[in-house]
Amino acid sequence: MVSERVQSQVFGEVATEYDDVRPGYPVEIADRVLAYAGSRPRSIVEVGAGTGKGTEVLRTLDAPIVCVEPDAAMAGVLRRRFAEDQLVDIAVSRFEDWTPPVTGVDLLASAQAWHWVGHRTRTQLAADALAPGGVLALFAHDFGFADGDTATAMQNVYLKYAPEIAHGVPSNLHPDVFHPDELRTSPLFTDFEQQEVIRVVPFPTPRYLRLLSTFSNHRMLPDQRRTRLHQAIAELIDGRGGVLHQQLTTGLILARRAA
Repeated sequence: MVSERVQSQVFGEVATEYDDVRPGYPVEIADRVLAYAGSRPRSIVEVGAGTGKGTEVLRTLDAPIVCVEPDAAMAGVLRRRFAEDQLVDIAVSRFEDWTPPVTGVDLLASAQAWHWVGHRTRTQLAADALAPGGVLALFAHDFGFADGDTATAMQNVYLKYAPEIAHGVPSNLHPDVFHPDELRTSPLFTDFEQQEVIRVVPFPTPRYLRLLSTFSNHRMLPDQRRTRLHQAIAELIDGRGGVLHQQLTTGLILARRAA
């Protein structure tokens, strides 16, 4: 049984751990955004900036960034990270409640957070925040496994201890964070592109368990069930040498606000 806490608001409970263990993004993401845009943006807004994993990559574009982050604890880590950076401003707010500049921004970006914005309004909100011809860039990790045997064994563990968050069911371990058809079919956007960058990242057992503890659907499990699940996962990884090789697929969606 999943607890009654609001799933989108549990990250602040583990803000420091999230910042430490969540993988960052390859700088290639910024290179691809720049190549798509055709010129360096003069202004950037990041939706759901969290502790700044995506901000680090966007900062390489050398433009002022407004980081919109609804969780005060996450924003606190973000603020400490960029305390000396005059180009980074932080707004503690939901994107739905934030007011964009009248002239719009050149680049609206979101790293691993777009699925938390209201699905009925996010495409319109994105268009409203962008200047004509401005770029929307959504990027996020999909956490897979580097070998099929591990993927199958891990699936069996989830089916035994937490079937509601097992792969392949509606409330899966790594939900669709993009909803690409919303943009692909919207008259508000054009020039839709979808790209990906794939890496393999090793996680020793303790660090992998810390990673899982930052995923919202793991946090939503009752403590005893989460403990049993993580113990079983630890036994699985330890039985395979103590290191899990995560296939990290960083997806990138790009679209341009239609004139």
